[in-house]
Amino acid sequence: MKSLSLTKLLSFIMVLIVAIGLVGCGSDTSEEPKTKSDKETNDFTSTTIETKFGKVEIKKEPKRIVALGWGDAETALALGVEPIGASDWLAFGGEGVGPWLKGAYKTAPTILGTMELDYEQIASLEPDLILDVRSSGDQERYNRLSEIAPTIGVPEGGDNYLTSYQQQVQMIAKAFGKEKEGEQLLKDVDTAFAKAKEKYPQFTGKTVAVGAYTAEGWGAYVNGDSRVDFMTKLGFTNKEEIETQANGAFYIKVADEQLELLDADLTVILPIFVGTKEVTGNALYQKIPSVADGRSMIIDGDYANAFSAGTVPALLWAIDQLPAMFNKALEGGE
Repeated sequence: MKSLSLTKLLSFIMVLIVAIGLVGCGSDTSEEPKTKSDKETNDFTSTTIETKFGKVEIKKEPKRIVALGWGDAETALALGVEPIGASDWLAFGGEGVGPWLKGAYKTAPTILGTMELDYEQIASLEPDLILDVRSSGDQERYNRLSEIAPTIGVPEGGDNYLTSYQQQVQMIAKAFGKEKEGEQLLKDVDTAFAKAKEKYPQFTGKTVAVGAYTAEGWGAYVNGDSRVDFMTKLGFTNKEEIETQANGAFYIKVADEQLELLDADLTVILPIFVGTKEVTGNALYQKIPSVADGRSMIIDGDYANAFSAGTVPALLWAIDQLPAMFNKALEGGE
């Protein structure tokens, strides 16, 4: 696969739009029961979403959704709404979602760009709502999207893909008039994390370094990134020396001569568009104390995608899979 820049790899998910036709009642009498579509339309209440760019008012139930932000399409699907257009940030192919959402679409979405958007293509889908909730927070991007349709951009403080999954669910659920469903999704994740943390109390207080290796070299994630947030919810503490270099970013570069910065009680590495052997066979990587002790692990494939996606469906899948793997590595079992 062609190598991508790290920034591109860390941005994410698809643009979707759904067409839903209204079914006629077939009678003028007041006693005639309403169809499901009529009822859903009448139940929708005008709502206002607060964003970094100001307030966005949604007066009618959105029917044609384009989901452009990282994880926005998966969040919409988790709420029972199919976007008609979506961005495939993690290069899943097909419908642009991971195995945890296999079969979620009845109609495949049009797959759109991620960081570089074709605005004419988006406009051709005739969306009535655009989701760009976890994205760069770029003003020009937002302005151009808003010319096409009402656009839910990043929340205040959500620049550089730092919108949390909680904010993402709350904003999108509110836009759909599905706030109760959104609350339930967040409760499901909280419950899953709580059970995993209770099962593995040995994680609490242990330091972790979550790094990546790409064609551009090494790096590490910081608090606010979904991968680090995943680890802290299990009880781990992100390494302080990494945090001090964050400067508001979700990721820092780590030079070869600084690679011991990735040493921690547990070191977790994601190979991004490079082979796993390019990491394990790296002589500098092998010298990291935690790696030499066996307290490290490589996350790739579906595991890496779920760990990186940071959406409710991906989180629930990852919580079910990864803690046992972390525990084995923490004990030097790699």
